[in-house]
Amino acid sequence: MAKAFGELIYTREAGGPAASKAETHAPKIEAPEKVRKGEPFNVTIKVGPHPNEVQHSIRRLEIWFQEEGRAFNPIHIATIDLEPVYAEPEITITIKLEKSGTLYALGYCNLHGLWESRKEIKVE
Repeated sequence: MAKAFGELIYTREAGGPAASKAETHAPKIEAPEKVRKGEPFNVTIKVGPHPNEVQHSIRRLEIWFQEEGRAFNPIHIATIDLEPVYAEPEITITIKLEKSGTLYALGYCNLHGLWESRKEIKVE
């Protein structure tokens, strides 16, 4: 039987063969823990150190937000496709939130699959 898609996503907490790859594959999220309602702030997502070759590279970064109290989550914030050799796996985006929730970052390595990290953001 096929697995649910979410079961195919690796995290820092994942055990087994994924444990040794987490530091270089799980996205790192740089964002404040607390923000003011409706005020823009920067979020940086980066992966690495990681090879950046055609044969082995991070090809995509995505940002999602699970908003507290929202009926249907998550909210897609951004996706960027990366060209190996030329584009490094690091993006900074300015966002604003109305409610607290959890920010999710996904990074896709063409050899080692899809990786997730998350960070709670408190809106005051």
